Amino acid sequence: MRKKLFSAAVCGSALLLAITGCSTTSGNGTKDDGATGSGTGADCVIKSAVPISAAFSLTGAAAQYGASQKNALELAVEDLNKVGGVTYELTVEDDATDPKQAIQVFDTLIASGAAVIIGPTLSNTAKQTNPIAQDAKVPVLGVSNTAAGITEIGDYIFRDSLTEDAVIPQTIKAAVETLDVKKVVVMYSNDDAFTESGYQAFAAALKDEGVDIADTLTFSKADTDFRALLNKAKKSNADAIVVSGLIDAAVPLVTQAREIGIDTPIIGGNGFNSPALIKGAGKAAEGVIVGAAWNSASDNEQNVKFIEDYTAKFDAAPDQFSAQAYAGLQIIDHAVRAECSAEREAIKAGLGDITDVPTVLGDVSLNENRDAVHDALVQVVKDGKFAILE
Repeated sequence: MRKKLFSAAVCGSALLLAITGCSTTSGNGTKDDGATGSGTGADCVIKSAVPISAAFSLTGAAAQYGASQKNALELAVEDLNKVGGVTYELTVEDDATDPKQAIQVFDTLIASGAAVIIGPTLSNTAKQTNPIAQDAKVPVLGVSNTAAGITEIGDYIFRDSLTEDAVIPQTIKAAVETLDVKKVVVMYSNDDAFTESGYQAFAAALKDEGVDIADTLTFSKADTDFRALLNKAKKSNADAIVVSGLIDAAVPLVTQAREIGIDTPIIGGNGFNSPALIKGAGKAAEGVIVGAAWNSASDNEQNVKFIEDYTAKFDAAPDQFSAQAYAGLQIIDHAVRAECSAEREAIKAGLGDITDVPTVLGDVSLNENRDAVHDALVQVVKDGKFAILE
């Protein structure tokens, strides 16, 4: 039996209800059901609400990411529904960080008429769910899937999250130039597609930069005690420890490394890119280097407002995962308005033509492989905050 832990419909203000209505449409959308409107862009008016669905990890190992993604989507729907012309109706389901659960969720969302699906949270899950959407011809926008091969699943699969291959080489290059790194120990979770992809990207980037890998140590994404592995890494006298792991592993790993006297720099993959690292590891997180697709210090006007609104609404700072989720709906809104249609094929066509769309991440394009293209950056934890590595 499929578990339904969260489902929310957001229909906007009374004025928007009067103008556009808030009825559920067929995901396929036909002209007589209100799914196709008139005008384009800012002038687009669609009679019926556009059904947007998301599958996020609200429980399980990736719950830290999924919770912020859900929050960001709720905020994005509220903001976009105030614009007028197009109203979004949002449903969010829990994939429980479990591919089997996520498959059931995708089946349900597709059958319920979702015009587009956002998610799932992890690449490991996306590799199981996205073929289902591809077969059903339902567009999917991944907002945190960074592993290689995700968009190769098919032409209905898109993502606004930069791949590890796009971010990690810049991270290693910056670390080599800033810290004079010549030898490292690599650690990674070998039971997750996201972290394995991160490891592969790290290995390739280290080779390109001429950095020697003294040892490669693996662990499970469920592990919380890393002392034995860290003691082994300590004996290597490496210049840095490079880690590809989820946040649940990142916090104890960083904390335990400092506890046993490792003071060499730690370079993390995308899984480290969360305020939860700083909150959980405290002073131990100081100096940790993380590549990123987003930074809270960006003076992008949209980003500044997003951070203010998110913090006020949820009493917590947003992270990269929430920023990418918010940007995801901005991109979908652009695709919907381009064709002025909630039909699945129209949204797919609109997503295929995303070029320099202004978002909280900056100007985002989706290339011919349906992957995101925008500026990446390298961060370091400094004084309890993520700062740009200089």
